[in-house]
Amino acid sequence: MPIGPGSLALIAIVALLIFGPKKLPELGKAAGNTLREFKYATKGLADDDDEEKPKKSEQKTGETK
Repeated sequence: MPIGPGSLALIAIVALLIFGPKKLPELGKAAGNTLREFKYATKGLADDDDEEKPKKSEQKTGETK
């Protein structure tokens, strides 16, 4: 079920009623920072996994750098 423009407008109105216009920018900034930290953490985990796995060419020949 896709979210259309009407649904987004309703969500925005409800958020304004619950949190108020002064608190919404702070909540948006906090959510953005949280997502950024999560992105960096998951990227770091993926990079760690790549370093642990030897490359295919190294597996075939048995050589390491």
